[in-house]
Amino acid sequence: MKTPRYMILLLALLLGGCADQDDQPDAWGTFEATEITVSAMANGKLLQFTVQEGVVLDSGQLVGFVDTTDLYLKKRQTIDQRNATASRKTDLQAQISVQEQNRENILVEKNRLENLLKAGAATQKQMDDVTAALRLADRQIAAIRSQFGGLDDQIGSINQQIAQVEEAIRNAYVVNPLKGTVLVKYAEPEEVVAFGKPLYKIADLREMILRVYISGSQLPHVVIGDEVQVQYDRDEKSNSVTTGTISWISPTAEFTPKTIQTKAERVNLVYAVKVRVTNDGAMKIGMPGEIKLINP
Repeated sequence: MKTPRYMILLLALLLGGCADQDDQPDAWGTFEATEITVSAMANGKLLQFTVQEGVVLDSGQLVGFVDTTDLYLKKRQTIDQRNATASRKTDLQAQISVQEQNRENILVEKNRLENLLKAGAATQKQMDDVTAALRLADRQIAAIRSQFGGLDDQIGSINQQIAQVEEAIRNAYVVNPLKGTVLVKYAEPEEVVAFGKPLYKIADLREMILRVYISGSQLPHVVIGDEVQVQYDRDEKSNSVTTGTISWISPTAEFTPKTIQTKAERVNLVYAVKVRVTNDGAMKIGMPGEIKLINP
C-alpha cells in the first residue's frame, strides 16, 4: 500500500525540525585574546621605534629606545665620584706608612733609652715621654685605619647609585615581552615620552579564547579540560568548525550579556566559560563564535 503524500511531507518536516535542533549551538559568545599594553619605562625622546600595527614581533625583540644621554652623563659623573673616593684610600695608606715609620723610630729610641736608664745615663721622664709618643703613634694609626670603613661604605653607596643608573639605561630600551601581533600603536619616533606612557598593544593570536555563556542546566555537563566543538563564520552561508578546550568556568552566575540574541535569554542567569582555541589565522578579536558540547 502506498504511503499517503501528506504523511511523507509530515515526516520530512519532523525530520527537518529534529535536524535543525541538533544543529543548534549550546552557547554563543565572542573571541578574545590576552592583550598586553607595553609602556615606556623611561623619560625622554623616543629616538627609535620600529613597531607597526599588524606586524608579528618575537619575544625579547628590541623595538625601540629612549634617549639615554643624561643617564650616561650621570653614570660617568658617579664613576668619577667613586674613583675620587677610592683615591682617598690611597692617601690614607700613605699616611699610615708615615705613622708606622715614625713608630719604628720611636721604638728604636725607646730601646736606646731603656739601656741608658739601666746605666743611669737617662731619666725616667725621658722614658715616659718616649712611651707617650709611642702610644700617640698607635692611636694615630688606628684613627687613620678607622677611616677605611667609612670610605668603603661610601664606595658601596656609590656602586648602588651606578647600578640604579645602569638599570635606568636598560629600561630605556623597549623590549617586546612576548611573541604576538601588534594590535594598536600609540607612539611615534621622536616623540617625548614619560614613564608609564603606553607605546603599543600586543596579543598572541596563535591561541584565542572564546568566552561563551551557559545556563545553569548546562553547568553539570561542562567540565574544565573537556573538548567542545567550536564554530565561527567562514562566509555568509557556512561556518568553519574546529575544537577547543574548556579552560575556565565562572564560579558565580551573572545576567546574560546584551550580545545574546533574544530578550528572553538576556534576562536569564548564566555562567561565563572560556574555551581555548588554536587560531589558524581566521579568528579575530571580537568575532562571534559558538560551541556545541561534544558529550552533553
